[in-house]
This record gives sequence, C-alpha cells and structure tokens, in this order.
Amino acid sequence: MNIYLHVEVAIRELDSKLLLAVLAASKGHQVILSNMGEIINGIETGVLAPGIFHTKSLTPSRFKIDKHQKLIDNGFVVTSIDEEGGFIDNNQNDFAKTRFSEKSIHQVSAVFGWGKDVEILKSNYPKNSSKFYKTGSPRIDINKPLLKDYWLKPKKMPNKPFLLVASNFSCTYHKPFCEYIRRIRTAGYFDRDPELFKIPFQRMSEEYLLLYAFIDAIKKLAHNNNNYDIVLRPHPREAPEPWKIYLEGLPNVHIIKEDAIMPWIKNAFALIHNSCSTAVEAAVAGTPVISYAPIKRQYLKKDFANKFGNYVETYEDLLENTNSLFKNNQYKYNNPTIDKSYETLSERIFIDKNELSADKIIRVWESLDNKRLSKSNNWTKFYWLLKIIKLKRDLGKIVRKLFPNKPKSTSVEKIPSLNESDIRERVNRFQHILGIEKKLECKLLSNKTILIKLY
Repeated sequence: MNIYLHVEVAIRELDSKLLLAVLAASKGHQVILSNMGEIINGIETGVLAPGIFHTKSLTPSRFKIDKHQKLIDNGFVVTSIDEEGGFIDNNQNDFAKTRFSEKSIHQVSAVFGWGKDVEILKSNYPKNSSKFYKTGSPRIDINKPLLKDYWLKPKKMPNKPFLLVASNFSCTYHKPFCEYIRRIRTAGYFDRDPELFKIPFQRMSEEYLLLYAFIDAIKKLAHNNNNYDIVLRPHPREAPEPWKIYLEGLPNVHIIKEDAIMPWIKNAFALIHNSCSTAVEAAVAGTPVISYAPIKRQYLKKDFANKFGNYVETYEDLLENTNSLFKNNQYKYNNPTIDKSYETLSERIFIDKNELSADKIIRVWESLDNKRLSKSNNWTKFYWLLKIIKLKRDLGKIVRKLFPNKPKSTSVEKIPSLNESDIRERVNRFQHILGIEKKLECKLLSNKTILIKLY
C-alpha cells in the first residue's frame, strides 16, 4: 500500500512520522514523508499512484477542503490526526468546532485522536462518529521509555547542566499580527463564529504582559546562579530574533530552535513553561515541570498544561523550585511530581503501555486498503519531477535577488533541507530499538521528501 505522510513542521512532527514510516515499511508498505507541495505536485501530475494521504489537521479552510477533494476524486483515501491535539484547551468543544467541520470530516476515512478529543468529536459530529479512532499520538510514542535511546544529545547542548524554558508566545511569531488575522479569516473561523474576531486582540494584550514577566524571570535566574545555563526554546512558529534582542548580554542564556524538542527535554534538569504542550511531553519523559503563572489570564484558557509538576505564581517561588530541582538533578526520575503528572495526563491523553499508537494507526490504514491503494509507483519519475520543482524554486530565488525591491515572503521554512545520512541514522535507531530485522531502503528523493520501503 502507498502511504503519503504530510509533514508540516519538521521539528515537531518529523520523528513521530518517521516512526510511523518505519513500522509501516516493515509491514511491506511504501511510505513517502514530505511537505504538502511536493506530494500534491506528484499527485496532480499523475506521477504518484493512489494511496493513504495522512495529514496533520482538518481545519475547514477552502484551500484544504479543495485539496482533499482532488485527492479523493483521484482515488486517494485521506486520514488525519490533529497535531495541535486540542488537549491543552480548557474548552475542547471550541477546538472541535474551529479545527473541524461536518464537511472536512465527511471527506476523510479516519480521524485519529489523542484521547479525550475523540469523545468530544463524536459528540459534536455524531453522523461521522464511526470515523473517530482513539489511538493516541505517535508524538507521545516517541517520548515513552521504550524509545528513550532513540534520542541523541543535542549538538548545541551547553557544557553545564541547563534549565529549559519553553516559549509559546504568539506575539513573537514570524508573521505580523495582522497576517494572523487574515489567515484565520481566510480559514473561515470568523464565518463560523463572528465573536472570535475580538479574542485574538484580547489574548495578545495578555501575551505581552506574560512575555515581559518571563523575560524578567529569565534575566533574574541567569544573574542569580553560576552553576547552570538556561536554554530558551522558541515555539516552531516563533522567530528567535526577538528573543535574542530581549535577552541580549546574558552569556549563560542560549536561544536555540534547531532540532526536535525531545532531546532538550530529556537532557534538561527541569522545564519552565506557561500553557505549553511541551509540558505534556516532559511529563511523559519524566522531566520535572514548573508551570510559571505570574499573571492571571482571562482570555487564553489553556490551564490543562499548567497542571503538570509545580505551579508557581511568583518569581521567589520560581527561584526556590528551580534551585531545588537543580540541587536534586541526579534524582529527577524519582521526583514525586512525576506520578501525579501521569495521573493528569490520563485525563485527556490515551497512553497504551502495551502497544504503540503508531501500530494502532497502521492497523486502521490496512483496514482501509483496496487494490487501487497498492498500485506500483515509478519512484524514478517522481524523483525527476522533484528535481524540476527544485530547479523552478532556485530560479525564483535568483529572480528575487535580481529584483530586491520585490516584497519578501514572511513564511517560516517549516521543513529545512534534510540530510540523508541523518535520516538513515534515525531510521536505523528505530529499527534497532524496535527489533525490526527486515532491511529497509531509506532514500531522499529531494531535500524535503523521504522514501522508506522494503528492499
């Protein structure tokens, strides 16, 4: 069977999608991991045969609905798991209504859920309840103790022990605020609920106050210790440049966005955050969490993520908790808050101790198989198509250099150029840990497209 995995944000999704690909390929399926553009080009030109198209959300924008309909018209089967998850939102019904619609769900054959979101979706969309599967997420799989040896130490990891600060501030995103308003308007959010228009403005006012409180706390923590460093981790949609300005002149503070978040979580002595899903990943991994809430938030209702670890509201308590966790760093996996974190996780996230979520998803895919989804692909032809696409892209860059006054794109490079040896090493690590002895072919068809299949 042909399986096409849509990767939107590589540092968030690549490793979990690789896990899916390795397990699926070991069962005889041929798997492509790539961005939307390169997969769609292969499909629209007729180069790629029908298969499972697995995407990262079902946000009911006109663009996405039209793309999915073209896939279906060409014999493809569409499935999805929402990478945002919605599990940190206080009101998961709002998440279900804004990230899904009757039409977007009607198009797909299966929607995989992290846990409680499946119940919420079934209650909001009862006509399509048979399409929802509580599998859990492969992003939780890769944080489990089973896969702890998959993660290598980050290349830029400080020599000293370090405190990890996870940023989640929309006021430091790459695109300006007005572009965010335009994007969610285009996606139809305001059509579905006109009251949503004022909410981003309310949230942004709080964002700036909280941002200042975090900057102030980081500066104080940096000045009041000589024993550990601080790593500030921007959100995938954040630009690191604002943080470099805000925290300028602090030699023991490192602003690092490269690589997946998990290696940083596993090597930190503690995580500080506010309303960030990184706290969930840290809880699964066993890294102590401090939820820092120096201001009361009225408009961003994501308190679930702040239930993990220690909840503090003042800088004095933050300093005391941080120092205590640093002092007991060697005992962090025996921290009493970890058991409590797992209890909190179970409220909204399904974690099967006996089976990976990735295996559950693949089993559903196999139940959807038909003869059309297993037609052979001409991978050489797809390879050369991607070469032509890259050539056109490179020509576009030359044109922009020749005409520098042309407006520049503010979009984020969500999938940076992939390295074939690095991807092969990751695949090999998964195979070794999972005991997969079958020989897999792992090949980069372009700098953003990976093919994994049996030899």
